[in-house]
Amino acid sequence: MYVAAPVPLVDRFGRIHTDLRVSLTDRCNLRCAYCMPAEGLNWLARPEVLTDDEVVRLVRVATERLGITTVRLTGGEPLLRRGLPGLVARLFALPAPPVLSMTTNGIGLARTAVALREAGLSRVNVSLDTLRTDRFAEITRRDRLPDVLAGLRAARDAGLSPVKINAVPVRGVNDDEIVGLTAFAVEHGYRMRFIESMPLDAHGAWDRDRMVSAAEILDRLGEHYELVPVRRRDNAPAEEWRIAGTDAVVGVIASVTRPFCGGCDRVRLTADGQLRNCLFAAEESDLRALLRGGADDEALEGAWRNCLAGKGPGHAIGSTEFRRPKRPMSAIGG
Repeated sequence: MYVAAPVPLVDRFGRIHTDLRVSLTDRCNLRCAYCMPAEGLNWLARPEVLTDDEVVRLVRVATERLGITTVRLTGGEPLLRRGLPGLVARLFALPAPPVLSMTTNGIGLARTAVALREAGLSRVNVSLDTLRTDRFAEITRRDRLPDVLAGLRAARDAGLSPVKINAVPVRGVNDDEIVGLTAFAVEHGYRMRFIESMPLDAHGAWDRDRMVSAAEILDRLGEHYELVPVRRRDNAPAEEWRIAGTDAVVGVIASVTRPFCGGCDRVRLTADGQLRNCLFAAEESDLRALLRGGADDEALEGAWRNCLAGKGPGHAIGSTEFRRPKRPMSAIGG
């Protein structure tokens, strides 16, 4: 049977969207100081969260009708989603299966890495801002560094490669570990990525003066390593450098100082079924209501395209036009 090729998901600036971030929960088992208050947040009630069937259907529409080719599972912490390997297997079994990856804090990865790889997950990004036990407990308000390190090893051994480590340097908190984290990644065969901190915390405490810029990160690395630029892959968010004399690659995501909005190919689905055309979007499109109201695939496709038609040229951080999103990062999905 002939199946028509999907019509690309294009916004009014001509950007083609092929990368979907799917948040599976807003819950997290850490309380990182730059993300949420110590007491946590008001989590979504279970009926508000998309079911596995609903997630699978929306991803099927995205891949079959809209040309989505990669799906990253996020949270909150996606490993808190019950039956996650089964959901991954269902997504991998779709007629037009996307490349599946996941962003996680690594807690619980040691016991699930093999099952996730066997289900069809291709790779993971693990958030890790420090290698110091005391500092980890201070940043996350939880004493779980050994679990994260075990998760990294398990992911590497299971073949979820490349295993990437995501770190957010914050001045006066962990910026003295930029070189140390990189050395750790090189030693263990991980790929290091540094991300400029962004105004996405739940309590509005972001301070640009405490943000460590991409230029400063590279300056510090350059004092210890010879960095060889790696050609940027199309719309990849990270600029990458190979450490001379090795196969190790380090990346920097300069969302604030060197934004890549002009080539953005990402769209986001929150755990409660809201479609966001930008991480900093002021408005959302309610796909959950359409799903539960009996909408057919054509209606879902139309809602998706209408949402992307309203995507702006960029996030405008630093300008008078910038507005913080109403949701914090943990509720949007990374």
